Amino acid sequence: MGLTGDTITIQGGRPLRGRIELKGAKNLVTKAMVAAILGETPSILRDVPDISDVRVVRGLLDVHGVKVTSDEEGVLHLDPSNVEIAHMADIDAHAGSSRIPILFCGPLLHRLGEAFIPDLGGCRIGDRPIDFHLEVLRQFGAIVEKLPSGIRMSAPNGLKGTKVHLPYPSVGATEQVLLTAVRADGITELRGAAIEPEIMDLINILQKMGAIITVDTDRVIRIEGVERLEGYSHTALFDRNEAASWAAAALATEGDIFVGGARQPEMLTFLNVYRKVGGKFDIADDGIRFYHPGTQLNPVIIETDVHPGFMTDWQQPLVVALTKAKGVSIVHETVYEQRFGFVDALVEMGATIQVHKECLGGQACRFGQRNFNHSAVISGPTHLRGADIVVPDLRGGFSHLIAALSAEGTSRVSNVGIISRGYEKFITKLDQLGADFVLEG
Repeated sequence: MGLTGDTITIQGGRPLRGRIELKGAKNLVTKAMVAAILGETPSILRDVPDISDVRVVRGLLDVHGVKVTSDEEGVLHLDPSNVEIAHMADIDAHAGSSRIPILFCGPLLHRLGEAFIPDLGGCRIGDRPIDFHLEVLRQFGAIVEKLPSGIRMSAPNGLKGTKVHLPYPSVGATEQVLLTAVRADGITELRGAAIEPEIMDLINILQKMGAIITVDTDRVIRIEGVERLEGYSHTALFDRNEAASWAAAALATEGDIFVGGARQPEMLTFLNVYRKVGGKFDIADDGIRFYHPGTQLNPVIIETDVHPGFMTDWQQPLVVALTKAKGVSIVHETVYEQRFGFVDALVEMGATIQVHKECLGGQACRFGQRNFNHSAVISGPTHLRGADIVVPDLRGGFSHLIAALSAEGTSRVSNVGIISRGYEKFITKLDQLGADFVLEG
């Protein structure tokens, strides 16, 4: 599927039933692929999903001279022996709207002494400035030059360990520090770090490569720089965001879905909320079964947060299921300030959802005084009706799919190619689960 132009027509009202299989997490495998640049020998990454974000990174690695091959499905061999500087136009052509090029900078500065990045994009769900990334790289000793065509970085004196304090536990900023610090001269101390499972799995990979990284309980990570790193062999952590999305789909469609590869520890917070809503789940050695209870769903109050809190990526699919709950649910979004744009389509389909600028939850958040609609009140139960929908972003797009699958009548969902950024073979999986749809090119 392309990233735009694809349309799916869905006949709703049919429960999704069956089994689907997960591969590695989008938010881990793309960063693991970048980490391979740091090694002096080839790396092997397993359980890599066939999603467009992976293809973007593969293209970027290719233009930087990293040879990426696959001898079997889901297994990548990454050989960084011939890393080289890429032309800005080539980077721009492969990056598209992805923000991943900013994470190439630290590894490329170590390997080549310079790096280039174009303007960066991504899903339009809130402010994701790269200025902090650039400032972090400056702290390590990089010289940053802003050009009309993009940004050039150099490190004529190498990179040195530093002290970084994040005002908010940003996943991207934490990844930037890790990928830069592991080969910097000296010790780097990162305070206020993100500690998501995908971050910890990236640390596992870097340690396999020869890095020395200590993680304290107070969100402090210390990295002792080393002169040389080797390649790694690693099986990626499963995609907990995709697992939660299919779980929400089971609830919204009154279905029964076994998500192969899902694991309890990384889903603990989600499972608690899922149970409060009334959803049922059975945990097996090879996955988790999610299913509707057959009775009325319950309203809940949710506040998104960084790990170990309730993930922002979980709230959008679950909001669709909450339209079926009897009573008033409140969702307070504290991670991305503009993540409720997807509810407009749900309202058009018959949902009763109001968004507010106030912090409707147990605590005030950093968006409370910034005039953003970052709280939602969902009243139910309501019956959704089929409608024409345009997918706005990755998670919102999958939420629109769930809404169409649970609605009465026919929905036409366009721009669904965006969903392929993070959901491997989702059309095939819908077919496996018994969805009634027709895909248009």
